[in-house]
This record gives sequence, structure tokens and C-alpha cells, in this order.
Amino acid sequence: MSVSTHGLRVRRGPQAVRAAVELFSSMRFAIALLTVICIASIIGTVLKQHEPFGNYVNQFGPFWAQVFRAALLDAVYSAWWFLLILLFLVISTSLCVARNTPRILADFKVYKEDIRAQSLKAFGQRAEAVLGETPGTAANRIGQLLAGGGWKVKLQRRDLPGKEGGWMVAARAGGAHKLGYIAAHSAIVLVCIGGLLDGDLIVRAQTWFNGKSVFTGGGMISDVAPQHRLSPNNPTFRGNILVPEGGQASTAILNQSNGVLLQELPFSIELKKFIVDYYSTGMPKLFASEVVLHDRVTGEQKPARIEVNHPASWKGIEIYQSSFDDGGSTVKLKSVPMAAAAKPFEVEGTIGSSSELSNGQEKLTLEYTALRLINVENFGGPQGGSGADVRKVDLGHELQSRLGAANKVNKPKVLRNIGPSIGYKLRDAAGQAREYQNYMVPVDTGDGTAVFLLGVRDKPEEAFRYLRVPADDNGAMDGFVNMRAALGDADMRVKAVDRYVARASDPKRPELAEQLRTSATRALALFAGAERVKPDSTRSGGWQAIAEFMEANVPEAERERAGTVLVRILNDVLFETLNLSREKAGLAALPPDEKSQTFLTQAVLAISDAAFYPAPMALMLTDFKQVQASVFQVARAPGKNVVYLGCLLLIVGIFAMLYVRERRLWVWLTPVGEADGQANDTSATMAFSVNRKTMDSDREFEHLKDKLLATHKDPAS
Repeated sequence: MSVSTHGLRVRRGPQAVRAAVELFSSMRFAIALLTVICIASIIGTVLKQHEPFGNYVNQFGPFWAQVFRAALLDAVYSAWWFLLILLFLVISTSLCVARNTPRILADFKVYKEDIRAQSLKAFGQRAEAVLGETPGTAANRIGQLLAGGGWKVKLQRRDLPGKEGGWMVAARAGGAHKLGYIAAHSAIVLVCIGGLLDGDLIVRAQTWFNGKSVFTGGGMISDVAPQHRLSPNNPTFRGNILVPEGGQASTAILNQSNGVLLQELPFSIELKKFIVDYYSTGMPKLFASEVVLHDRVTGEQKPARIEVNHPASWKGIEIYQSSFDDGGSTVKLKSVPMAAAAKPFEVEGTIGSSSELSNGQEKLTLEYTALRLINVENFGGPQGGSGADVRKVDLGHELQSRLGAANKVNKPKVLRNIGPSIGYKLRDAAGQAREYQNYMVPVDTGDGTAVFLLGVRDKPEEAFRYLRVPADDNGAMDGFVNMRAALGDADMRVKAVDRYVARASDPKRPELAEQLRTSATRALALFAGAERVKPDSTRSGGWQAIAEFMEANVPEAERERAGTVLVRILNDVLFETLNLSREKAGLAALPPDEKSQTFLTQAVLAISDAAFYPAPMALMLTDFKQVQASVFQVARAPGKNVVYLGCLLLIVGIFAMLYVRERRLWVWLTPVGEADGQANDTSATMAFSVNRKTMDSDREFEHLKDKLLATHKDPAS
């Protein structure tokens, strides 16, 4: 029996209805739907789902972001059209199974024993022999041999004119091949039904017919109105719930394409302790939560330990360890001035909250976003100390390390924890925000210089750019801060120039000393930002100001020589400025050695780069109290067992269709004429048919031929 691809053909009714039934029940329509689902699943895999709309705008632009939102490609698996396609696929595949199953079951009873004897000669695999027994005896012997080998056998006696009757032996095996068709297609139906049960269909139905609506605002969960909350008896849902250490929560959040719904649980989850352990790479290797589940009606308590791939289950709800987050850690920050007008201050806050700051007439909102206690960075390659996340894949580097010659250019990773960091955002009155990440302790970047890393980025998809501020001999930023403050003080700049001139000039040539003073004063004022080459310049100070001065006042042919002299003068004056700042702070002056020069070089670079820092101050972490939180995924999934059953049927069905061969065998037995002196002999014609011809089927045919058509005549007769 061959499985047809057309659908059910209804004989009565309107033409449109008959055409629709034939289309929905046809195999080609089911395959088309399955193809569309595969394409949609690819889109849902490639395109990140349920991201904020701004992320799509940043990555793809406003036009395509609007297209994705209109087509619900940012929430493919809960889109109405995806669920509708699943529903049609269930209907279509069910009709296909219903149409073909009766034929398949009826085919199990068909042996095709009525086949014409002459037709056996048209088979590709056939054999003929003369058996030394009567047709009836041969038929019974062959039938018993086939039955003993697992074949289903049927014998048919046919009358022959003028002769003893002939016998047709019809046998079949491998009927499970067609059962594989039923199992595989039924599996598709079950998996789709399970997907519909565990998907958003029932949740959406409550927003359509039960008066529920999606919540699009903000605020506290306890303040959300009842029309945005789903009952604890909701038959299916999947959401997330965050529980801080020492706290309880009983309301999960169900993300929707245009907002959220709140799912009330029949119990509350209390987090006693959160446990996290790390590999040497900084990747977490263990999440574990010690929890107590409290029944909200009876007060019954159930302790449980939840780990990744080891969920807890209670009252028909599975609780999975999804991730971890900050549960409201408190932090204390100290500002480091990055602009001349900025003043130092301290501020305290809680991760997830915000504080109001002022920058002159401008108001800023400080948002505390993240506290990370462990930051493992790679210092074995050229990216060491860059603040880059070592878990980011550098494809070129990875390919180069695995291909080509044996002398690889890659270096082994040197992973080191560089301590806690604070992440925050500064948002202006217009709502624009920049993200910052500053490390609490100085980092040795491998060249012997310990620096504080102050990161900033304008967009979430960008990597952080880092300002490197050198640590002084006390491991603090005071040396940098004091030197920057001294540069902003006109009197300190005059003293630094006086010291430099007195040390570097010849007392016998006062006219050269005055020229040196003028050059040093001008260079120091430009570097400090007290004097601008271009009045309309938005940036002041640093090496950028020196470069602009050289371009505006020195002919191009003389710039290299003049620049070398000016940099040497400025370097010496800045060294005097550094020592003046230390004297003012009550510290001893630095000797003119290599260590002092290394610190000075890094400090000068940091002061120059600070002119491009987009905030008037950097906020450094000085103290914190960490509070961990677990993020659990809670799910009631009645379709899970249906999907499991579907997967089992799919495995059985595919195995049956691929590895079980349907075979049919016919043996036609007729008596040999008495004129030949062989009255008791039988002429046998055997034909063999298989749905998929292989080398195994050839060997099986040869085995059957040798076994069934072996003659029993006495050789001496």
C-alpha cells in the first residue's frame, strides 16, 4: 500500500467546503505548514526574543525594528499567527492520520494471495525449482518454515484443468513499517498539542475572554490591579520570580509581547541561602538555592534545594533555578572629580534604586545597576587588563589558534580576579543615559603599573572604554586627584614653572631663563585647560590642546623638532607640579627615578584622557553589603507528558520507517505432468518483494531460496 498525498475527498456539500477539507487533510498542506514553522523557529532562534524595543532599534534601525514589532518576530513563539499555524498543523496532520490509518490497518489482513501466477515472472527477485514432493505437501512445508521465521502466511488452493490443484503460498513480514507512519504522524500531533497547552494560548485566552489585560506600567508588584493578575488555578503558565536572600515572593512575572502579566502562585518561596561557585575562568559552575515553600492556604512548609537541572516540584508546579541577580545590595560611593568645577562627595544607595545629583544647573539621576564581586579577566594576551569580558569569543583569534602551522601565535590565558566593580548609569534631564563600570581596587596590567579602570559606554551593545588612572604608592587615587587639582590652581602652576626654571636655566643667561619661563608657562596652561587655542573648542586641556597649539602656531616643517622640545619641557614642569601636590598633601617629594617617571607618565596620560570623560566625576566603590537573589522559573506544564509521549512515538515511528523493511513473498506450486515421469514432483516459482532494496534484502532472498526451494528427491531414483 502506498500512502497518497491528496486529502479527503468529500462527495457532498458546497464546492468551497469540499476543497477546504481536501486541502486541510492533504499531506502537501501539512508539509507546507511544517516548513513555515521551521522557518519561524529559525527566526526565533537567530533574533533575540522579548528584548526591549530600544535594543532592536539600536541593532537594526527604527524601520526594521517597527517591522519586527508589527510581525511579532520579537515574540515568535507566542505570536498569534504561530499558534494559528500550530493549530492548523494539528488539524491537517490529524486528518492525514485519520484518512490513512484505516487503509494501513486493513492492509495488515491483505496477503495478495490472488496474484496471478504469470505475474510472478515479472518480479526482479524470483527463482524457480522442481521439488520432490506433491504441491500440497510442499505448500504446508513452506508455510510452516515461513511461520517459524516470523512471517504471516496464507495458503490458497487453486483448481487446474486436467491436473491436480496448484497451491499459492503468500506471506508478508515487516508490517511495523507502516505502523511507523502512524506513530510518527501521531507524534507530530501530540507534540503540537503539548506545545499549544504549554504555550501562551491559554494565557492569551484569558486576556480575550476572562477580562484580563496586560500591564504596561511600572512600580511595585503589590500595587498592580487585579485585572493584570492570573489566578493560582491557571492551568498552564511559565514565568520568572526573583527572591532575595531572607525574603519571600509568591508572584511570578509572565512576559508578553506588549507588557507583563502577574501569576499568583499557591505558595510563596522563601530563599534561605543562595550558593554560587565559580570556575577559574569566572564562569559560574554551581547555582544552588536553599528554599522553604510556604502554602498560602494551610501554612504547610516544605524545605527544598534547587539547582540547575534539579528542580523542585510542589502542587503541580515545577521550580527551576534560572539565574541569580542582586537582591538589593547597599553600596557607598565616593566621587572623583573629572572636571575643574566638580567637588568631591559621598553617596549611598541600593542596587536597583536611584539618587538625584546636581551638576551646576544640570540635574542628573544616578541609577545603581550592578554590583559584581568577581571579575575574572584574561591577562595572558594583548587584551589583558582591557576590562574586556574573557567569555567573549574572538573568532579570528580562536581560528588562528587552531589552524595553520604548529608555531601558534596565540598565548595561553592568564586569568585573574581583579576584584569588585560597581555599575551605574547617569541620566540627564532629557532621559539620555550613559553606563559606567568602575573597579574598586587597582589592577596590575602586566607592565608593573597598577591602575584603576574607569569604564564608560554610550550604548548597551558597545564594549566599555576604559580610563586608566594610576594608583599612588598608597594604592589610592589621591596622587592623581591631587596632581589634577594642582594643575587647576594658577598659583601652583606658577610655583611649578619657577622651580623648573630655577633648576633648568643658567643663572648667567637671564634672557634664556625668561624665554624658558614663557614657554613652560604657556605649555602648562594649555595642558591644564586654563588657556584654549580655539575659543569655541568643546574640549580643553591635555595633549589634544598641545597638538592644536602646534598646528596653529608652528610651521609644519618645524613641528617635529619643536614638539620634542615642548614635550620635554612640559614633562619636567609636570614633574614639579606632581611634587608640589605631594608637598601640599604632607607627603615627601618623589625622586627623579624610573618608578617616579612611570607613575608620572601614566598620570599625565590619565589627566589628558580625563578631558574626554563624559561626566564631571567618576564614582568609586568604597564599601558595600551584598545581598544575593535567586531568579526562579516557575511553570505549570500539563502538556509536558503529552510531549514526552509524542517524542517516544516519534522515535518509535522513525525507527520503524527507517529500519523495518516490509517484505512480501509468493511461492506458486504446481504438479509436474505424468508424461515426464515425475508424477510426484512439483514445479515451484518464488517471487520476493521489498519496499527498500538493500544488500540485506538480497542476502535474505538468497537465504529464503535455499531454505524453501531445496529439493527432497532421492538422488538415486
